[in-house]
Amino acid sequence: MRDRDPTAAAGLVDPFGRAITYLRVSVTDRCDLRCVYCMAEDMTFLPKKDILTLEELDRLCGAFVALGTDKIRLTGGEPLVRKGVMTLVRSLGARIGPGGLRELTVTTNGTQLARMAGDLHAAGVRRVNVSMDTLDPAVFAAVTRWGKLEQTLDGVFAAKAAGLAVKINAVALKGVNENEFDRMVAWCGEHGFDLCLIETMPMGDITGDRTDQYLPLSLVRSRLRQTWTLEDTDYATGGPARYVTVKETGRRIGFITPMTHNFCESCNRVRLTCTGTLFMCLGQDDAAEFRDLLRDPGVDEAALADAIRDAITRKPKGHDFVIDRRHKRPAVARHMSMTGG
Repeated sequence: MRDRDPTAAAGLVDPFGRAITYLRVSVTDRCDLRCVYCMAEDMTFLPKKDILTLEELDRLCGAFVALGTDKIRLTGGEPLVRKGVMTLVRSLGARIGPGGLRELTVTTNGTQLARMAGDLHAAGVRRVNVSMDTLDPAVFAAVTRWGKLEQTLDGVFAAKAAGLAVKINAVALKGVNENEFDRMVAWCGEHGFDLCLIETMPMGDITGDRTDQYLPLSLVRSRLRQTWTLEDTDYATGGPARYVTVKETGRRIGFITPMTHNFCESCNRVRLTCTGTLFMCLGQDDAAEFRDLLRDPGVDEAALADAIRDAITRKPKGHDFVIDRRHKRPAVARHMSMTGG
């Protein structure tokens, strides 16, 4: 493990006094599914030359760790479809320990987990989030456009068998899966998984009317209370979810509510895209560019650290998400798959 930058004792602190300790890294914009709330069906992906190499991603992640970042989540697109991605996972996993990372996690659609779960655990990953919005095979196929529920379930249970804690991420979609949440709570309880419910976010042109998808989680939570006893808890993973414990199952439900109740006041994270663009806020367009810096032989680690510190000074207080029912356009033009889920 590499030592921290001795000048980083205070860590990265934004203008509002929030310690920035969590980096979400999109390793690719590509995905083997086309979920209706995330991508258009006919996506145009980035050329290879625009994508950071795995070595460049590792170097930039290392610079963040040296400055106090203690949690990294690898996302996409679908991170596990990137060729050679385990090289990056192993290198980051080697940074876990005192003075380095506290946790390395992965968000995945599960399609590659059946063959990769064991390698992820061996590399130091102990927890994965699996995006799975439904337990109905027909609905799953419709939501993902190309997906097969059985393949994702095989991945989920392979992860469990490999010793990975599994959290199921489900985007709440009006008229699609809103009648399934009781079933999902019971299923997660049966298999020992936590569940995280997420409001759809107004990002990217998805070839459809996002206002038709939006389902407020305040309504979902109220419906769940008719069947389940939801007990407040102070449990937190470092992300934006607010958790309750389901008394009947002993498992947790997280609610991510950027629309009905934003989580900006406690935001501790920034997002790095696969092109080297750092977004200080998911719901804002201001960004810092690192690709040219990484490819400039004259830029050393001190200059890279200065650029990171400068970016954090521009982190805004909060996002500007809104479901625009008048113009039916996204609040942010870029796709979630580009930014990193």
